Amino acid sequence: MSRAEPGTGTGAAQDAAGGSGPGRDTGMGSGPGRDTGEGSGPGQDTGKGSGPEPGTGAGAGSASEPGPEPGTGAGGAPEAVPGAAGRLRRSLGLFRSELGLTFRRRRTFALFGVLAAVPVLIGVAVRIETGDGGGVGGPGGGGPAFVAQITNNGLFLVFAALAATLPVFLPMAVAVVAGDSIAGEAAAGTLRYLLVAPAGRTRLLLAKFTAVCAFCAAATLVVAVSALAVGALLFPLGDVTTISGTTVSFAGGLWRALLIALVVAASLTGIAAIGLFVSTLTGSGIAAMATTVGLLITVQILGTVPQLSAVHPYLFPYHWMSFSDLMREPFLWDGILRNLGLQALYAAVFGSAAWARFTTRWRRTRPPVWCRPR
Repeated sequence: MSRAEPGTGTGAAQDAAGGSGPGRDTGMGSGPGRDTGEGSGPGQDTGKGSGPEPGTGAGAGSASEPGPEPGTGAGGAPEAVPGAAGRLRRSLGLFRSELGLTFRRRRTFALFGVLAAVPVLIGVAVRIETGDGGGVGGPGGGGPAFVAQITNNGLFLVFAALAATLPVFLPMAVAVVAGDSIAGEAAAGTLRYLLVAPAGRTRLLLAKFTAVCAFCAAATLVVAVSALAVGALLFPLGDVTTISGTTVSFAGGLWRALLIALVVAASLTGIAAIGLFVSTLTGSGIAAMATTVGLLITVQILGTVPQLSAVHPYLFPYHWMSFSDLMREPFLWDGILRNLGLQALYAAVFGSAAWARFTTRWRRTRPPVWCRPR
């Protein structure tokens, strides 16, 4: 073993920049020599107490050596990020990762393609049916909500497309994404690596739920933008006549379309929370998706049974079509607020259930082979 150079320490107080051993200041890990800034122990840098003279001893080096660079601690280790800032940085990084995982999948693009095709089909069907001067839905002019007004103003195709996709297509797409959010990663084997990350299970669950909510908003916007483009190509655009009989400008109609899209996206948070909870119950993504879609269909069927009218107001799809009140002058907020409150209740209940399940699952592991009873 070579003799230490003058101006350097030896043994437990050896500087991390020049040696190794129990006193090496690595800035990470645990045990003797960890630079924590508190406590005492062999080689621990407490920042107080007796020590070598200035210019000599551990970590000091010779007087001609340059000091540590700004932003670094003793031994060149980076300074620790403050607690709140570090947690925020990890949360944002985890959220970006979940967004990338959700929106880069081919399945997501396929769902967007199906949703974008619905307004195209509605617009082409209305154009063909009204090509000879007839009305939509036969002589009586009946049909789904807002369809009869499409021929006069293509902006109504946005409202008609959202009304057509909200009961079935949009919630089924959300059910697929939410059901696969956790169970899909468990089946692929990537969830175990996320569980040992320093982000924590609660933060991971919140990031996944936020990513699913972002998908809800993106899916709704895909339908609205596709409907607006098709409506502008096939039908005239102009001032919008509201349900109340008043007329607003085209810009006012676009503003109402944006509000309706936001309300429709918020209406999907209930099914998103249900799908996330179901995803924590199984390790198969296909099973979670099928269960969530099955629950959606079951609730839709229950909503059509007259004998169950007492429970209808408590079903999450009951107030979905209340967004049409935004096409009145003035707005009617009662049904919309009841819808948003019901979705928030479902999100709170099933989100809490998902948190309770997710934070306790996979805690227990099988003991080693030599510890198992024979």
